[in-house]
Amino acid sequence: MLDSASNRPELPPEIARRRTFAIISHPDAGKTTLTEKFLLYGGAIQMAGQVRAKGEARRTRSDFMKMEQDRGISVSASAMSFDFGKFRFNLVDTPGHSDFSEDTYRTLTAVDAAIMVIDGAKGVESQTQKLFEVCRLRDLPILTFCNKMDRESRDTFEIIDEIQEMLAIDVTPASWPIGTGRDFVGCYDLLHDRLELMDRADRNKVAESIKIKGLDDPLLEKHVPADLVAKLREEIEMARELLPALNPQSVLEGHMTPIWFGSAINSFGVKELMDGIAEYGPEPQPQQAAPRQILPEETKVAGFVFKVQANMDPKHRDRVAFVRLASGHFERGMKLLHVRSKKPMAISNPVLFLAADRELAEEAWAGDIIGIPNHGQLRIGDTLTEGEALRATGIPSFAPELLQTVRAADPMKAKHLEKALMQFAEEGAAKVFKPNIGSGFIVGVVGALQFEVLASRIELEYGLPVRFEQTQFTSARWVSGPKLEVEKFVNVNKQHIAHDHDGDIVYLTRLQWDIDRVERDHPEIKLTATKEMHGE
Repeated sequence: MLDSASNRPELPPEIARRRTFAIISHPDAGKTTLTEKFLLYGGAIQMAGQVRAKGEARRTRSDFMKMEQDRGISVSASAMSFDFGKFRFNLVDTPGHSDFSEDTYRTLTAVDAAIMVIDGAKGVESQTQKLFEVCRLRDLPILTFCNKMDRESRDTFEIIDEIQEMLAIDVTPASWPIGTGRDFVGCYDLLHDRLELMDRADRNKVAESIKIKGLDDPLLEKHVPADLVAKLREEIEMARELLPALNPQSVLEGHMTPIWFGSAINSFGVKELMDGIAEYGPEPQPQQAAPRQILPEETKVAGFVFKVQANMDPKHRDRVAFVRLASGHFERGMKLLHVRSKKPMAISNPVLFLAADRELAEEAWAGDIIGIPNHGQLRIGDTLTEGEALRATGIPSFAPELLQTVRAADPMKAKHLEKALMQFAEEGAAKVFKPNIGSGFIVGVVGALQFEVLASRIELEYGLPVRFEQTQFTSARWVSGPKLEVEKFVNVNKQHIAHDHDGDIVYLTRLQWDIDRVERDHPEIKLTATKEMHGE
């Protein structure tokens, strides 16, 4: 992905200082706390601990949907921008819950790197592995943070081995923990020969950093108990023999991950990780598009929608399209071509997300994530350019694995229900199919929890109680093929045919047998479980 990077012209300084990344982890590995500490260091929030404060202040800044506050999980991936030293970090939050994998997948098309957070006691868990696979598909550079070292945790070599084995990636330690659990005193920074000590008394105080001259420096014994010093020297000697040295190019190519150890809740190890992102993380990368890729240094603006979030502000029924800028220098008020509709759009009130606060974006550069409020014109996969007909590629839509019918408790409100469902479909929160025969809608999701989320949001945002009920159908496939064949196919299979919110034809199936039968009786027809989202 980066082989040609050395031949490419240097990026303008404003673009080169950007680092756009997502955090991936298993639920409960501490992603929310880490996000909050990032914002604290970036000066976005002055005092961390809002996660655990009482009452209303309990919401973390990135979890602003009512549902999330109740459940304590991040359901909506929101973006946060903040400065750190001379760098501008754009952190895109990924939903931590496994039921929201499609949203996460799309989020990962909009970033240049991922931070993988693992729990020191649990190592690599199933969800982490799934998310890692997605990063692997895109060769995303990965930096690893091993959290919760202040609790009982596994042996450091064991953790590193497990990552190497399970994820088939080289691991190089950027720091090394000194003691674990109650005896955890801090880390030795291998990249800068520094001793980092944790302050247990004040969770929001940044630990002190002591510059030492290598592991033989007598200063070590002054700050660390003698038995831990001996163990540290022995382990680091082994680590240097057994583990590969940091190779920045390998990291950028996604073949090697540096690992930092720390305790996010104690604000420990976070700053070193952030320094690592600044130093070893990639600058904005070229974006895949048709008919050609988009380079960040191009002077004309191009960007693509990777997420649509509805009702971020319940007072205004707005939808915000999250746009990853792929090239150029964007200025507020610019007219951009909405490639799908071939119509120009004046972008008059774009927003930047500084945690839960939004402010008008006067300007933004390639690598930034901006929000464009709109009334439904923008869909996932849409591309905006200064005139060229480019289409972002690689943003997938997956066939749902669970299908249910939905009805409004009050049949008089069926129209409102249709509006609500269309909105969720455009947001990418669910697939909505309108069967050709019969009334009602069939809603498809990837995980069962999503039905609850949808029901609660339809009631909350539209005042519509709804019922989800079982349906005879178990899966859905998009239909394509020669026009006449498709028409013939639709006529013969009326009971199984529906349309999605883009108007594309969908074949609803009950059993694998339905799919096999189509392959046998209609060889010209293609059934697919994914479709590219260019919203065409």
